[in-house]
Amino acid sequence: MGASGLGSGLANCINLSNLTLYLNYNRIGDEGASGLGSSLANCINLSNLTLDLHSNNIGAMGAQGLGTGLANCINLSNLTLDLHYNIIGNEGALGLGSGLANCINLSNLTLDLRSNNIGAMGASGLGSGLANCINLSNLILDLRFQKEQQKFKEISKCLKSKRLVVFKKQL
Repeated sequence: MGASGLGSGLANCINLSNLTLYLNYNRIGDEGASGLGSSLANCINLSNLTLDLHSNNIGAMGAQGLGTGLANCINLSNLTLDLHYNIIGNEGALGLGSGLANCINLSNLTLDLRSNNIGAMGASGLGSGLANCINLSNLILDLRFQKEQQKFKEISKCLKSKRLVVFKKQL
């Protein structure tokens, strides 16, 4: 049951505006993360979300599922997403970027993706998605301990046109 059961309950909370979930070290995996994403898709009034899913064996499919769910959270203005020490790779980073691209009201984003085997392709896809977040003013992005050092160059290219007030990068 686990994260899927939690997700089923959350799916009914359509008026939820603030949500904080600390689910680190729970072996959620792809299925649990995707289920959580599907549930978050119903929480269209969410404006503040903190989701700590580090060290949960989440792969590309799980990250894509989360991204798809977050894409429906169009009222989201503050997001802290901690996925460090998972295995999302390039495909997962692309899926997250695609989903976050729809979060046009996002103004504050903290994204911890360290130790996820993300290369230049994934970093570029993530950066392209974030470039669509037109109201983003504060970005804290942690991409340390990835498989390629080219990632910073790719992210920088995508975010060059953004007028960020705060951009803290840990690469």
